[in-house]
Amino acid sequence: MPSHSVKPLNRHQWISEAAYYIALARKFEPGKELNDWLEAEIDYYNMLTALYISILEEDGPMTILGLQQLAELIGIQNPKDILLEIELVQAIQHATGHRRCFRSETNMICEEVVECKWRAECRKLISAWY
Repeated sequence: MPSHSVKPLNRHQWISEAAYYIALARKFEPGKELNDWLEAEIDYYNMLTALYISILEEDGPMTILGLQQLAELIGIQNPKDILLEIELVQAIQHATGHRRCFRSETNMICEEVVECKWRAECRKLISAWY
């Protein structure tokens, strides 16, 4: 991650506690434990991604190394083998359940309806292409 990296969170503990509160909110209806866990896991990945992006806003542009570190934190296999920013961002978006909308060509139009947390980085790449 960028220069002042955040201490790694205990992934399993964070996800298990979040899954518990998700289950509590639905009154522990049986048979949905896996969905609770998966939802908590996505929340964890989204939290890490939001943290990374907020650090970017303070420290400057995203780097391949920072994206590879984020990808590794959220469990993407062999992120060191992915050498393009766009491919790393798309892999991160896919892993976090986000529609892979990061533009990979200059003529593509972003179709993201809600405010995308990657929008600023996307615009930076588009301006570099032009």
